[in-house]
Amino acid sequence: MSVSVVRGAKRHAVAVVVMSAMGIATAVPARASVDPASGSVSSLTCRGQGVDPNAKVRYKTQILIHAPLETVWRLQTDVENWPSWQAAVMSAERLDHHGKGALRAGSSFRWTTPVPATPVSPATTLTITSTVQQLKHGSCIRWTGPAVGGGLLINGTHVWNFTKVPGGVLVRTEETHTGPQVDANVDMATQLLGGGLEAWLAELKATAEARTR
Repeated sequence: MSVSVVRGAKRHAVAVVVMSAMGIATAVPARASVDPASGSVSSLTCRGQGVDPNAKVRYKTQILIHAPLETVWRLQTDVENWPSWQAAVMSAERLDHHGKGALRAGSSFRWTTPVPATPVSPATTLTITSTVQQLKHGSCIRWTGPAVGGGLLINGTHVWNFTKVPGGVLVRTEETHTGPQVDANVDMATQLLGGGLEAWLAELKATAEARTR
């Protein structure tokens, strides 16, 4: 899944988390942006596929990273090394037979993250199983999957876009969540999701730029 649901008071993940992006992370209103040309709601896609159009909980944001595209892409797709630069990722492992090779459509991975207590759920650890559905090297990734733990069940869809721009790479991401707990309190779940995604981008930016110096 994409899970950005919670990362304690510091990061992101699947019930989702916290921290404003460094640099120029720009949050887009959770309920979608509108294409001025068509008047329709726009959504990020990868090979023509986007987030869940029916999900009530959704968030889209972006950040400019002053680093080469290959550096940013390698960090984002080297799943098993996420714990080395994302403090809220407790563990991460590839499940597909390709092992440590490049991610591709069909690749799957399992990762864990702590979730703080909320008014509707106790503190717990979420186990997220994500499967890459679409991928274009250096351009986009879309993964889906469930996050479970402590009675929580969240189904997520996460899309990432990477675009070379003057001065670096524009990273855009959008995620949706569905499930009985998040659907019961959409505003809180959206706030948590947004905090998680901002934290993810902030850490990706900091790590990529540090490796470029």
